Amino acid sequence: MDEHKALVVFQDKKIRRAWHDDEWFFSIIDVVEALTESANPRNYWSMLKTRESEHGIELSTNCVQLKLASTDGKQYETDCANTESLFRIIQSIPSPKAEPFKLWLARVGYERVQEIGNPELAQERMKALYEQKGYSPQWIEKRLRGIAVRQELTGEWKKRGVDENREYGILTNEISKATFGKTVEEYKEFKQLKKENLRDHMDDLELIFTMLGEKVTSEIAKSRNATGFGENKDAAIDGGEVAGNARKETERKTGRKVVSKENYLDLPEKVKRKQLN
Repeated sequence: MDEHKALVVFQDKKIRRAWHDDEWFFSIIDVVEALTESANPRNYWSMLKTRESEHGIELSTNCVQLKLASTDGKQYETDCANTESLFRIIQSIPSPKAEPFKLWLARVGYERVQEIGNPELAQERMKALYEQKGYSPQWIEKRLRGIAVRQELTGEWKKRGVDENREYGILTNEISKATFGKTVEEYKEFKQLKKENLRDHMDDLELIFTMLGEKVTSEIAKSRNATGFGENKDAAIDGGEVAGNARKETERKTGRKVVSKENYLDLPEKVKRKQLN
């Protein structure tokens, strides 16, 4: 799960959101659909802006366009608004769901404020979510450690002038190729995954070597004081190679491949773990 992008749910309706300028921005189209049940929420939003503009109210003044995933798996520029702006927009939508949605929106925002002040709350929520999905405590511990390692690495990339929107994915693929011999997309295809998060379908060893590649990359970038995309790409390749060499040695000693076709689409991780023991 990417800590800067997530789905939240209001009365069985999925609301896309993105972390931007240190706060959550929500898809206005998703909010309109949740409140109105409109068959064409995009058109409803367009007509709403026009109607309110005629009365001197500019609903889109504080909106921004952010890339959000669509149902086809691709990302498109989408009108988004922060909590404050959404409250203004909701006032213009006649819906019996408006008040419950305001309460929901306030709670979602409050939870985020809590998590900023106490990051352990976010970790506990994530732990509970994975438990509900059928993951074992052993797996969850490694997955959460991996998230922390990933956050440390992306923090280094941000400090070192790497472009988040365009270059993070490229560097991640370099680490993955050097560690496992596959890009992220190739690895997902190997595991027969589509929109699922690859790391949520890795076993213990796959998670450990993923962590190793990213942690070593972070340490190399710091030791070299890598700046910009090119230098950080070199660090990513070298960090991945360290993990890749360790993987190969592990495979040689154990006699089995680390890279596995196994996934948790049909059976939960906890069940598969018991079957192996």
